[in-house]
Amino acid sequence: MASSTKSWVLIPKGSHFSLANLPFGIISTSSKSTPRPAVAIGDHCLDLQEFSASGAFSSLGIDVSVFSKPTLNDFAALGRPVHRSVRKYLQDVFAESTSNPQALRDNKTLQEKCLIPRSEVTMHVPMHIGDYTDFYAGKNHAFNVGCLFRGPDNALQPNYTHLPVGYHGRASSIVVSGTPITRPNGQILENPAATPKVPTFSPCKRLDIELELGAFLCKGNKMGTNVPISEAADYIFGFVLLNDWSARDIQAWEYVPLGPFLSKSFGSTISPWIVLTDALEPFRCTGIPNDTQLLPYLQEKEEKNVYDIKLQVDITPEGGETTTILKSNGRHLLFSFAQMLAHHSIGGCPMAVGDMFGSGTISGSEPGTEGSMLEISKGGKETIALNGGGERKFLQDGDTVTIYGVCGTEESGLVGFGECTGQILPAPKI
Repeated sequence: MASSTKSWVLIPKGSHFSLANLPFGIISTSSKSTPRPAVAIGDHCLDLQEFSASGAFSSLGIDVSVFSKPTLNDFAALGRPVHRSVRKYLQDVFAESTSNPQALRDNKTLQEKCLIPRSEVTMHVPMHIGDYTDFYAGKNHAFNVGCLFRGPDNALQPNYTHLPVGYHGRASSIVVSGTPITRPNGQILENPAATPKVPTFSPCKRLDIELELGAFLCKGNKMGTNVPISEAADYIFGFVLLNDWSARDIQAWEYVPLGPFLSKSFGSTISPWIVLTDALEPFRCTGIPNDTQLLPYLQEKEEKNVYDIKLQVDITPEGGETTTILKSNGRHLLFSFAQMLAHHSIGGCPMAVGDMFGSGTISGSEPGTEGSMLEISKGGKETIALNGGGERKFLQDGDTVTIYGVCGTEESGLVGFGECTGQILPAPKI
């Protein structure tokens, strides 16, 4: 197969979707409303249903019916070796020096059928998500938030460095980038110092973001069994950006003793294109050092177990200018997704294809790298200056939040996630 890093498809400077990436998603078009799989390259995407109907992938010996499904679950379930071979085949098809020019490069008729401008497609949630677990592996975030509520001496709970802390999230409210998010209503304790403590019913007043990565599984385990840490990486299909919106004031009242509930279940936004695990392999790096001696089931041989992903969050008020409020990096995690899976399953919990894990909020240790507005505003005590003269402590109605994530360089080809964006709508009157 061709090894060229250049493509015959025009890939604009700065595009997240280079030949080194080729992420998978689910699209529909005005001429064909049925959702089906596609891969992104530059400003275009390849309709895999149409492309496979032309005889593509026949040399790989795979069941091409997976490219006619409305989600990526069936393709994901074929396993990482198949994902790898499909991606390599497509890299050759799109390469400037392709070994098979008739597959697409020199077939203008087929290009018209299956190579579609991304501006003309509608994106969908790429997987059927049966279950969603949100972890808390961003140690800097956990420490920062712990300091706000308990002080630095008790910021982290005794269990924190021993295991990936997590809770069960709500899969039904995971939406694709571009979907508006309605401000939630709930119970709020207006004055925590008052006695007795009696809440009011109100729209959330401290609506926040959480900068996270999401991982999708491509393999499951039977109930009563576990996924060994040595095999866990092969269970991961790929990654998306995740904004796990958070209603901080609702959470402050409800989370004792069982954790967040309404404060998290109203919405979580993911980027539409799943970046395959193999595409991120060149960007493996070491995460936050853990001085705790982990139990054997969590011990990884691979020290480079997280990814060097440059992350950025922008806020755009309705009708206003865009402001970048933070920059962070995927390396700021204490536990890897493989460790999350090994821990999640150690008690015999069955996983399934399409299950999604959230990393937890990814914060750096320096000012400007905090992954939430709660941290940036020091719990609402300080303001965040916006371009154009505005300011925020938490999100206002009409605000649009956009997360970006990208690896690599222009020379080698950027591997990115595109956008993860959502606008805040007013709470419904109840």
